[in-house]
Amino acid sequence: MISKAKASENKIASGLVADQEIPLFSSSVKFGDLVFIAGKGAHFEGDIKAHTRFVLDDLEKELIKAGSSMDKVLKVNVYLADLNDYKAMNEVYRGRFGKVPPVRTTVAVYGGVPGNSLVEIDCIAHT
Repeated sequence: MISKAKASENKIASGLVADQEIPLFSSSVKFGDLVFIAGKGAHFEGDIKAHTRFVLDDLEKELIKAGSSMDKVLKVNVYLADLNDYKAMNEVYRGRFGKVPPVRTTVAVYGGVPGNSLVEIDCIAHT
């Protein structure tokens, strides 16, 4: 078991987002050989395929920056603004994580995804 002091020493955050100078969340956190990537959305006019492509590209950039890759993703959460976009989202998603895709949870979010994105995706990977 890792003590609280030891755990905070090993936690490396990047892309810290602050609200009125108070830390709100990090865009990624590394802990040991794990990388946790915060939810990414697409905040522009477009369809679900354009939004999904943008979000997956953004996730890939963040993973590379953290010393990982799409092939090393273990877990993905997909949040859809509309469950009717499930099939089209999958068309873009398919194959992006290599030959052994990660486990995944996909849900439609009541009230929509923040920032008017049609999709938000977060993930956990190893380095």
